Amino acid sequence: MTTLLETTSASGLVPIDPFADVHAERFPGAQLERIGAAARRFRQWFASTGTPDWVGTFDLSTLPYPTRFGLWRAAHSPAPFLSLTHRLVVVRWHEPDGRPRTLLFEPTDIELARRTPYFARLSERTPDMFERLFARPLGSVLEHLQRIGIDATAVDWITFDHLHTQDVRRWIGTTVPAPDISPRQAVAPLLPNAKLIVQRAELESLRNLHPLQLPWYQPQSYADLRPEGVLAIDGDVLLGPGVALIATPGHTFGNHTLVLNTSTGIWASSENVIAAECLTPEHSRIPGVRHYAQNWAQEVVLNANTLEDTAAQYNSCVLEKSIVDVSRFDPRFPQFLPSSELTRNPLSPGTGPTFAHLGIFHGTLTTRSV
Repeated sequence: MTTLLETTSASGLVPIDPFADVHAERFPGAQLERIGAAARRFRQWFASTGTPDWVGTFDLSTLPYPTRFGLWRAAHSPAPFLSLTHRLVVVRWHEPDGRPRTLLFEPTDIELARRTPYFARLSERTPDMFERLFARPLGSVLEHLQRIGIDATAVDWITFDHLHTQDVRRWIGTTVPAPDISPRQAVAPLLPNAKLIVQRAELESLRNLHPLQLPWYQPQSYADLRPEGVLAIDGDVLLGPGVALIATPGHTFGNHTLVLNTSTGIWASSENVIAAECLTPEHSRIPGVRHYAQNWAQEVVLNANTLEDTAAQYNSCVLEKSIVDVSRFDPRFPQFLPSSELTRNPLSPGTGPTFAHLGIFHGTLTTRSV
């Protein structure tokens, strides 16, 4: 593995290979056996890279999600939908030369995300009152940035664990007019200096979507993005001290996980599972979850709406829980923050989480220092 002091790529990011032997293994059972040793090496090395200056988490929206997807095969709840809270994570650090850097993880444009085929059809079939109880806006990306004193021009990177539901045109702009949001001129970027970091596999999958993938993507919105606003990567990268993206394929082919080293230890965030207890189901009080894990001898409960590669996603979940520390509030649960976290809702009986992180909070933000 490389360090911050070694040669970076042309983008300024540092390619790393902590799980090369894991990814090189062809068979998922043998791959799973390699994760433990690789995770131990990674943890020791990653802790030595330092910590970012500040990490903050901000609620964007609540949303309904099929129980049969979020708690795959495990939940006994009669409720067809459970409730998730989707969050933005903002990370600030300084380069060795003193330059500040800002990363936005999961900066979902909530208005445009609602056009995702699955959610658009769901909205059409859902009574307005019921939809308002499940789907509530809790603040936009730009509103949260303004409130904490980070100017939109100071954002260097944006990334998502995967591109389900995402439309980034308003963040990084387009090269031609967009009939639905800017019919007369190209979309001007609201985050003019930001680049979208995305796994090349995720972009390439948009070219020929499988029927299982189609309900969850908006591929047309990626056709005319400003090329200078997109940075395709292959595998794992270190962005800054204690800030990394680790490839965790399975939920989608190009899924990756944000990993952070903080004052409470190492965290990870993705949507491979929807609750921390889905990585330690033996401690879950959600009806059915613990029994399912015991009955099938499985150590994780997947978030499984597309099942692009189930065995790979399972292994990615094991990797995620193997590299993080445990919660200081309840050591039964790992410091894994789902990018959309299971939330208690009276309309979804039997799906309330046993434990919820609610966010990652670390360090001190010096406002207006952009």
